[in-house]
Amino acid sequence: MNMMHRRERLIVVGNGMAGMRTVEELLKRDPIRYQITVFGAEPHINYDRIALSSVLAGDKEIGQITIHSLAWYAENGIQLCAGDPVVSIDRVAKTVTSESGRTEPYDRLLLAAGSRPIVPPIPGLELTGVCAFRDIADVEQMIAASTEHRRAIVIGGGLLGLEAANGLLKRGMSVAVVHLTDTLMERQLDGAAGRLLQRELDERGLNFFMNGQTEEIFGGERVEGVRLADGREVPGDLVCMAIGIRPSIDLARACDLDINRGIVVHDDLRTSDPDIFAVGECAEHRGKTYGLVAPLYEMAKICADHLAGDETTSTAYAGTILFTKLKVTGVDVFSAGALAGGEESGELTYNDTARQIYKKLVVRDGKIDGVVLYGDVADSNWYLELLRKGEDITPFQDAILFGQSVVAAMGKVKPLSVANFADDYQICGCNGVCKGTITQAIAEKRLTTLEGVRQHTKASASCGSCTGLVESLLIATVGDAAAKPKPGGMCRCTMLTHEEVRTRIAADALKTIPQTMQALGWANTDGCHSCRPALNFYLLCAWPGEYRDDEQSRFINERAHANIQKDGTFSVIPRMWGGVTNAKELRAIADVVEKYDIPSVKVTGGQRIDMLGVPKDQLPAVWRDLNAAGMVSGHAYGKALRTVKTCVGSEWCRFGTQDSTAMGIALERMTWGSWHPHKVKLAVSGCPRNCAESTIKDFGVIAVDSGWELHVGGNGGIKLRGTDFLCKVGTQAEVLEYCGAFLQLYREEARYLDRTASWIEQVGLDYVKSQIVDDQAGRKLLHARFLHAQQFAQTDPWAERANSESQSREFHALARVS
Repeated sequence: MNMMHRRERLIVVGNGMAGMRTVEELLKRDPIRYQITVFGAEPHINYDRIALSSVLAGDKEIGQITIHSLAWYAENGIQLCAGDPVVSIDRVAKTVTSESGRTEPYDRLLLAAGSRPIVPPIPGLELTGVCAFRDIADVEQMIAASTEHRRAIVIGGGLLGLEAANGLLKRGMSVAVVHLTDTLMERQLDGAAGRLLQRELDERGLNFFMNGQTEEIFGGERVEGVRLADGREVPGDLVCMAIGIRPSIDLARACDLDINRGIVVHDDLRTSDPDIFAVGECAEHRGKTYGLVAPLYEMAKICADHLAGDETTSTAYAGTILFTKLKVTGVDVFSAGALAGGEESGELTYNDTARQIYKKLVVRDGKIDGVVLYGDVADSNWYLELLRKGEDITPFQDAILFGQSVVAAMGKVKPLSVANFADDYQICGCNGVCKGTITQAIAEKRLTTLEGVRQHTKASASCGSCTGLVESLLIATVGDAAAKPKPGGMCRCTMLTHEEVRTRIAADALKTIPQTMQALGWANTDGCHSCRPALNFYLLCAWPGEYRDDEQSRFINERAHANIQKDGTFSVIPRMWGGVTNAKELRAIADVVEKYDIPSVKVTGGQRIDMLGVPKDQLPAVWRDLNAAGMVSGHAYGKALRTVKTCVGSEWCRFGTQDSTAMGIALERMTWGSWHPHKVKLAVSGCPRNCAESTIKDFGVIAVDSGWELHVGGNGGIKLRGTDFLCKVGTQAEVLEYCGAFLQLYREEARYLDRTASWIEQVGLDYVKSQIVDDQAGRKLLHARFLHAQQFAQTDPWAERANSESQSREFHALARVS
């Protein structure tokens, strides 16, 4: 080959996200300039390391997080040396040598070796069951441990540690998080937001040991726990070190490149050797190192410019304003810039404790210097744009915390519309994609779908939080030609409605939450606090006896099978069939109250007895004693059948026309244990005087001389709704059949968290009558499906957890074992 036409040789050290994004950007600019060889330490093709948390949680498989396939390397003429890391660099000879002894020459060298976990030198690191959370091998080790062991300890309460803890929790392990300071994610959140986050995650089942300095990991051959400097001991069968990361600089140090905490690079991403570049977590620019994906991808673009282009026109890297969006299930958190004000800056704060919303802006010289948001991150892009551009917020500072739409309504800024965004407005923070880039791609590629925009620009292809903006921009650009998203998605994770999701679950035989999310294209593969409980119920309803209830997708009350009170203790309400009790049950309750020193006992409006102030770790023992007297859970905590209220009826009352008590007991025996879109309450009154308040219940029965009147859709509480009259029947058997059919129709068709009252207002009473009253065969099928589901639902959760060690770990306090 003529040397004048020899392709330059580019060696890439590191087959990770930063290095391969640089190669990808380089191929866009000049696909034939370089002969590229990539060395990777892991025996894998390039994958999305950020998505390892989804693999750990069971929401994705390893194959689903691949970024570039083997075919991509081959199609672009890239030689991949996976599982063969570079061990030395000879800058004079301009060669690299790998662990296998392979030596390759280079014209340009790109260092993208990433980082390694920080592991402090504490005793016990050599024990079986100690791992990091950095690569596929670590995740595989944790998944294997979760199948054989039940207690995990995560050391580190930062972003990485919380992702590991969440994944292990979803794998069914009891998880303790040991954190050095008193604030979770203290590098991204202030104290107030950190406390809100801790409270939320605590309710979801994580246990926290704050201000905990790990002194030792102890055990025999396998880890048995960690000992903290203050004497606390935390038992565990698995210890995950997730303290943080440190740039990989050993190669650079050995070949005498300039290093500090990372490999020192200039604005063109060159190191102290002009033929060697560095990007990603191993690089240090202007004294800063970066561990988040957005700056890594920004570096990749700048580096590709300089590898491919005219040095006089190439761009310069000026650093990145870091921002964080938390990926732990159901928690909305955003932060950017400074976390707190100082001598030359102040703070604007908004704190809505009722809705768990917290906002703080750090302001310096009339400009935003930092943002912390918890619970409501809708305006995060706007705040970040104001921060990036250094815009003066003084004209609307008094209203800025209420959001862009409010400020726009005041006439202080342009109306909230993507059409008003400047071309340099950053739409996708993860991938650094601005409005102009997207609109240009839409025009040049004639794009009309969200997937097309993602494919060509990567906007909204990572965390998905900017999907709405991208869709709006697509519609604004091409108008009616855009494939419009369907309205009314069940949550921000999907555009599918509740009804469409339920239809697909049945039609496609989807029988797990991860399978459903994957099949239906969930934007956030972890789901959120809205969709996970809904999916759990829909699957439970669709596949009785087959679907395994996912407790971690339930709210704290349903996981603990008791109602949490404001002081963190719980209330216990045993079931009393039709409001009837006896001396044995009352004596058992009295004994429990005395034995466990329960501070408060109250008769409820549902004709039951409530024991308040029970510590969480005492719940199984309390249940065990109540079970011994024949009492079961009253499900007072659940989206389930709560109570069947009755009056004494014809047995005792001189006005009673039928035996309402016996009818109520029969209804409760049939329906107890059933799960529903929301709580369900029944009542049976022995005469039209309606002493049991049947006309404000979900299903109410009123006795008359000739039989029973059936009423549906009532609701007490804040928004009072009286029932609608359904029909009149003559026998107890008919009451049971109509009730079972009505509840099953509600279970199968109502949206999760809709009460029967709002559901009937949506579908109309005539529709309910057509299904229950007019269609005898359909009614009998509904009733049969209800009874079939009840075969699997009528197990006492108290008895299961009180008598099963594996099931009761929710209630074990992770305290000292010494």
